[in-house]
Amino acid sequence: MAGHSKWKTIKRKKAITDNRRASTWTKLIREITVAAKAGGGDPASNARLRKAIDDGKAGNMPAENIERAVKKGTGELEGASYEEVTYEGYGPGGTALLIEASTDNANRTVAEIRHAFSRNGGNLGATNSVAWMFDRKGQIILPASGASEEKAMEDALESGASDFVIDGDLFVVSTEPSDFHAVIDGLKAAGYAPESAEIEMIPQNVVRPEPGEAQKVLKLIEVLEELDDVSKVFTNLDVEALDLEEAGA
Repeated sequence: MAGHSKWKTIKRKKAITDNRRASTWTKLIREITVAAKAGGGDPASNARLRKAIDDGKAGNMPAENIERAVKKGTGELEGASYEEVTYEGYGPGGTALLIEASTDNANRTVAEIRHAFSRNGGNLGATNSVAWMFDRKGQIILPASGASEEKAMEDALESGASDFVIDGDLFVVSTEPSDFHAVIDGLKAAGYAPESAEIEMIPQNVVRPEPGEAQKVLKLIEVLEELDDVSKVFTNLDVEALDLEEAGA
């Protein structure tokens, strides 16, 4: 199957923003706590918790910190009670942004997000003002180097994937959210080592703003991702616009 331009958008956005997304222990601990609260403290039966713990280990988090975060989520230890919230808005150039957050004070969080929008050329929107433009999908990125495209596609689909595309030197495996963790486990069992694996909000269509506006969108995303309560930021910005800007620079 041939890749669609949106896969390049996803790939480029991740390359730009992954290094900005605060993979601090604070955010990793919060995700572990929220995952344990939502699905219990046993990673064997709680796939979200299992991934959160894996991310914590990848971030060199000590085992005792992980254990405390799990116990706070299950209520064995006292700690802040977090709720998961989603905010929506528009950035420069008419781009749509979807923000996922975990917070113990929703009033504080919405005030910080509204301030970030207003200071960076955007506007916080109402519920479902932009969410309808995105589809929730699991996205698993596999290195294509040295791998058989046909075999990788077969393994992905047999593991429960809903789609498989080639994007340069990467395989992009899509799943329904409910199948995400099973597909990851199936691919790992088949010998693959995913470069990344996340539940993403994939834009149905992308927006290419006027020259210079794309950089303003990225600045807004950076400011939002620096907020402690913000977990992820998704956009329908077509980052190929950045390639054109750089080529013309």
